[in-house]
Amino acid sequence: MDKKTSKKEKKQSFVAMSLMNPNAAGIDIGGTLHAVAVPADRDAEPVREFGTMTCDLAAIVAWLQQCGIQTVAMESTGVYWKPLFTMLVQAGMEVYLVNAQHVRNVSGRKNDQSDAQWLQQLHSCGLLRSSYLPDDIQEALRTLVRYRKTLTQDSSRFILRMQKALELMNIKLHTVINDLTGKTGMAIVAAIIAGERSATNFVPLIDARIKADHGAIVKSLEGNWRQEHLFTLAESYQCYCFYLERIKACDKQIEQQLQQYEASRQEGLIGSIERASTQEISPAIKRKKKNKNAPAFEARSYLTAIHGVDVLAIYGMSEIAALEILGETGTDMSKWKDEKHFVSWLNLCPNHKISGGKLISSMLMKKKPNIASQAFRAAANAIQRSDHWLGDYFRRMKAKGGNKYAIVATANKIATIYYKMVRYKQAFKPVDLQQYQEKYKKAKIAYLERKLQQLKQEAA
Repeated sequence: MDKKTSKKEKKQSFVAMSLMNPNAAGIDIGGTLHAVAVPADRDAEPVREFGTMTCDLAAIVAWLQQCGIQTVAMESTGVYWKPLFTMLVQAGMEVYLVNAQHVRNVSGRKNDQSDAQWLQQLHSCGLLRSSYLPDDIQEALRTLVRYRKTLTQDSSRFILRMQKALELMNIKLHTVINDLTGKTGMAIVAAIIAGERSATNFVPLIDARIKADHGAIVKSLEGNWRQEHLFTLAESYQCYCFYLERIKACDKQIEQQLQQYEASRQEGLIGSIERASTQEISPAIKRKKKNKNAPAFEARSYLTAIHGVDVLAIYGMSEIAALEILGETGTDMSKWKDEKHFVSWLNLCPNHKISGGKLISSMLMKKKPNIASQAFRAAANAIQRSDHWLGDYFRRMKAKGGNKYAIVATANKIATIYYKMVRYKQAFKPVDLQQYQEKYKKAKIAYLERKLQQLKQEAA
């Protein structure tokens, strides 16, 4: 036997694996092309390419049904998978949406067809797991909440543009009052756009809640009124008002979706929906101060009815944060094995890399936090000056590792509390601050005593 033959045989050798899903297919999703692979014995051409039009998606479903496919694994990093995913689910197939990181480190597979074949082989052997996917009603709420967040972020850009236009005219109003978009700030900006130029004429527009001295406000409104900057100020103001109207319209749609969500959780009962529409909340529930970006409706009653517990009782948790978390995670916390798996999915825990029993690294995974993780981080950041046990924990973690470290550590704690409340229907039970501090002091003393004993034994 020559060397060439032996090398060829070595290349063809492989390790056989048992089939867990014999009726499995793999699909590599693209913006203009879908590559679909089925087992080699199902068709003379086991790998085919299809377009992305609706008729092409229907052809994919028909071909997979013809080949006797029952489960499909697809890989995609955008939103191109959603139309095909919906049609496959409607056809009664089990669909796995696979994380690209799980299959990307495979050499020699650089085209769509081989990617589809590789997905099909891995899925046939049961080596793939599906990413978290919401149900229909959660998907609808998530789409609306994400769109509202986009509107809020876009509106903030025009606030900055208004501030820039005022600064270029040397109008220092935004440096004297805290919020340019408050009642006083918007009234003064509207008066400037209407043609008012005398600084003293703006005094009647100052709200009684403004703490700044009226004289300082009058001085801040003396500037160089340039026509081009007045034009950009007016345009930015109108755009900002337009986004506020769109946010109000989005809030109405979100409220309708929450009503459907609540009805689905309570077997179609609408009594709680009527209660929510009247915005009546028990006096025993402590109200939180709303910020300017909060929904226009009373979201707390809806969230309590949907979850069965009051998640807004958690320190730092706002209505918009709770809505974002609900849209991203839903109400079924059993999809995560326990709270540790939940915070790992949120990327709020160390990514331990251990080799030979030694910890090599524990840095967080370098990936963008999902929206639910961002909401938990925002809740953690909001309590850093609070006078309760979570605020004390935040400040202790900040002293240990800095602000970013404290935000992640406190968000981990809040996410753990949220998971237990929603899954096990446990009410939020805050810890007394003095008891918490005493417990920490005792634990620290015990730790230092153990270290002292170790040092004495080493010195003896």
